[in-house]
Amino acid sequence: MKRIQINERVQVLHDIPELELRGGDVGVVCSKWFKPTTAYEVEFQRGSPLCCVRALLMPNQLRLLTTLAISVIAGH
Repeated sequence: MKRIQINERVQVLHDIPELELRGGDVGVVCSKWFKPTTAYEVEFQRGSPLCCVRALLMPNQLRLLTTLAISVIAGH
């Protein structure tokens, strides 16, 4: 399985109510943390380009989106 890299699109697998994220939300990885365990800082857009949410998420909370998956989500 391909590892998640910075600037790739990822999808949240399950609702995370405390962060106001829903399963299926798509974001972009901004940074990767290694210690004490691997985590990803992911930015999610909210309504306008000036409004976003950044969250530090664990690998088991995300899935990497392929180009095909992005096209399906976008409805193309």
